[in-house]
Amino acid sequence: MPPVIVIRPEPGTSATVASAEKLGLQAYGFPLFAVAPLPWEPVPREEVDAVLLGSANALRHGGAELARYRGLPAYVVGTKTAEAAHEAGLEVLRIAHGGLQAVMAYLAPEHRRLLRLAGRERIELALPRGHEMTTREIYASTSLAMPAELTALLKEPAVVLLHSGEAAAHFAAECTRLSVDRRRIALACIGPRVAQKAGSHWISTRSAQTPDDTALLALAAEMCKDFPSGS
Repeated sequence: MPPVIVIRPEPGTSATVASAEKLGLQAYGFPLFAVAPLPWEPVPREEVDAVLLGSANALRHGGAELARYRGLPAYVVGTKTAEAAHEAGLEVLRIAHGGLQAVMAYLAPEHRRLLRLAGRERIELALPRGHEMTTREIYASTSLAMPAELTALLKEPAVVLLHSGEAAAHFAAECTRLSVDRRRIALACIGPRVAQKAGSHWISTRSAQTPDDTALLALAAEMCKDFPSGS
């Protein structure tokens, strides 16, 4: 059975590797991104009706200024972000899966002034009529070179987990730069947009049924079992 490779930033790498090992998979973590805080100017609390959070990284790296928003309602993506929001004192009203756009249809009528705490790289949102949004960039993710240990590991068949379009594009670029043979690598992607960013010529590229870690790991386990013999 081929190994599973996790390249997302920490602490996500360690969490996904641990979950993969519980499923009996041979998993290795090689974070190809480093997340760091950015300086940002807070929006006065009285000008905000609700907070939008697409990642727990905004709460990990937002610093002491986040305390001014305690008690405000929040719309978030994913259970991990919801847990971090609860710990930060926010009132989580809706947990989306697959991106913040999914919560736009569920905004309460009184939540018209939205504060989006986001990363430097993000997907633009289409707001419902009558709503306005202020965005603050809280953190940035910097791509890292593929380490020699991972390059050596990829000389044999492997299943690589891709949690974002940025990860897909960067991993593909690194494989090209280091002449890694794509025909030995299968990609388990958290969604179709991520799979598209990865490009072609991999031995297999599949997307999880739902955009979350549980579904992605289930897909990876299935792909390991179905990996073409002789690859």
